[in-house]
Amino acid sequence: MASSGRLKLTVAEEHWRMKEPFAIAGYTFTDCDVIAVQLARNGAVGQGEAAGVYYHGETPATMIAQIEQVRSALEAGVSRQELRELLPPGGARCALDSALWDLEAKSSGVPAYRAAGLNALAPLKTTLTVSVGTPQKMADVARSFALAPRLKVKMTGEDDETRLRAVRAARPDAWIGVDANQALTRSSLEAVLPLLTELDISLIEQPVKVGREEELRGLRSPIPLAADESVQSFADIEGAARFFDVVSIKLDKCGGLTEALEMAHEVRRRGMKVMVGCMQGTSLAIAPACVVGQLCEIVDLDAPVFLDVDRPAGAVYESGTVRCSDDWGFPVSAKQDRQGDKK
Repeated sequence: MASSGRLKLTVAEEHWRMKEPFAIAGYTFTDCDVIAVQLARNGAVGQGEAAGVYYHGETPATMIAQIEQVRSALEAGVSRQELRELLPPGGARCALDSALWDLEAKSSGVPAYRAAGLNALAPLKTTLTVSVGTPQKMADVARSFALAPRLKVKMTGEDDETRLRAVRAARPDAWIGVDANQALTRSSLEAVLPLLTELDISLIEQPVKVGREEELRGLRSPIPLAADESVQSFADIEGAARFFDVVSIKLDKCGGLTEALEMAHEVRRRGMKVMVGCMQGTSLAIAPACVVGQLCEIVDLDAPVFLDVDRPAGAVYESGTVRCSDDWGFPVSAKQDRQGDKK
């Protein structure tokens, strides 16, 4: 999309309550704090949202500061490609990029998924995440997701066996992936592989710390390994191809849907599978991720499930699928058939 006239930028911090704390290896989320961006031109308004990348120290305040530093350039009119030159990957660029996609859809009458080269915007089979807790608590959460065929279970690198066995006993039917969030080493991964194989685990996400991927060289894992923190943006894909079978793309990390789509095609070109994930956020953050999700074998877009209240007319979660909201990426007057116009 080429820039075509001045924009009016509005950016604000928003706080969304979570149902309960959400724990992963080394970090616990107690609140959902995001920035919400609006870009307006000629009566049309595009929206975007980002929580940022917590392990890079991004907060609403830091993201807003980034945006304010380039406000003049933004309001002068900027395209999605120009935005990639203006700001680095991260939450600030993600929120703005999403708003530009939405503004384009509302101005042109062409839904975002069609502008992305897709013929359909189908509901996606998503994992639902079981965060770290006692074995009983994790089993209870897994059972509460009884209608969801896919689960992602958080690991910590310590006392994982009891928790994983409890989850598998609670959900013997489920596809289960595990996410270590960098908590393992080569030796601890090798030690836990027999257990993961026994429990029919289908994916191991980000086992080792960023910068220590070389530890995985030569590892013969019967379970596919996925890169999350090890792949922040397009530039990291080449290195990941040496050690991982799957790449998890998150819009907050890479700076928005524009780069995420390019990443998905490049990951596939290199013979790996594509996964789309999310940071914290409401349905406004999930909607653009659902576009790239159409190109992914694995989908992990469950952030709004853990909020006390989501945005009005939010994403619909039903029987382990997510259907994104019509409020983002569709024309105002004539929202297209989300399954695709067959003409």
